Amino acid sequence: MRRVSKITAACAVTAALALTATACGESSDESTSSDKGQMKIGMAYDVGGRGDNSFNDSAARGLDKAKAEFKAQTKELTAKNGETPADREQRLQSLAEGGYNPVIAIGFAYKDAVDKIAPKYPKVNFGLVDSVSDAKNVASIVFTEEQGSYLAGVAAALKSKDGQVGFIGGVDLPLIKKFAAGFQQGVLDTNPKAKVQIQYLSTGSDLSGFGSPDKGEAAAKGMLDKGADVIFAAAGGSGAGSIEAVAGQKGAWSIGVDSDQALDPALSKYKDTILTSVVKNVDAGVYDLIKSVKDGKPLTGVQTYSLAKGGVSLTTTGDHLSDIQAKLDEAKKKIVDGTITVKTTT
Repeated sequence: MRRVSKITAACAVTAALALTATACGESSDESTSSDKGQMKIGMAYDVGGRGDNSFNDSAARGLDKAKAEFKAQTKELTAKNGETPADREQRLQSLAEGGYNPVIAIGFAYKDAVDKIAPKYPKVNFGLVDSVSDAKNVASIVFTEEQGSYLAGVAAALKSKDGQVGFIGGVDLPLIKKFAAGFQQGVLDTNPKAKVQIQYLSTGSDLSGFGSPDKGEAAAKGMLDKGADVIFAAAGGSGAGSIEAVAGQKGAWSIGVDSDQALDPALSKYKDTILTSVVKNVDAGVYDLIKSVKDGKPLTGVQTYSLAKGGVSLTTTGDHLSDIQAKLDEAKKKIVDGTITVKTTT
């Protein structure tokens, strides 16, 4: 559709600029100050980088907050579709050798690179988001995505007119399956007669499912054609296509992910049909790590951001949840007190 083509084109231009700036490990953003003693923060984004309206942007908010508060120098590098493990290793190594500390890797795809590079730089503090490393100088920042997704499932079941809902995952991977599992459980616990369509946009090492709005749009249209009236997309930048497709279907709702997508400038025109977003507060994890390094007490080991700790939550922009908020609060309480155990696989 014409509107989707505009988003896709915009994303393509953004991606092209990002790839130009980040090829061969060059930075997409680097402050120019070089004051002695100034904190230097290195950020290695996943595919899509800053400007993906989702996961990477959440991490960027944490970096921006720390940069302003600590007057830090920063360097940001971005992964590319189809790159090799060596490319990710080189990216982290270049930041460590450049004197950046901490060096934060955004996304599970950096796990092997962090495992290999971090031990070589024991005086550098590393952060790894969405996976766990055993290296002693690494803080593994993880989230209970399934818990936030369960609440989204409750909301979807309560808002759906006929119990037909859908889930679009960017890539068929364990992390994204946590979103799918929590969402499906929340839907079926609320309405056992409901039906949940689940579709992934790519599989295995093909991470294109996180950066292809056209694929998200096509998947959402297919689900809408089969009767779904609430669609949750945990698909990074591809979710923009899903949100736009849903906006074109009268009476349908979309559910965003990672950031409050109803507030995103590129998607705000669809805010009336964005029911809520499952926010994963990557910015909090990134900021906490940076502050710990600044304070001389760097975090290490697994740092879990759960529903109880505010690590995941549902947004309320547009006040679309007010009529079901009491039931959402009840479900949240049961998860927090252990009455409900949320699954991590479907």
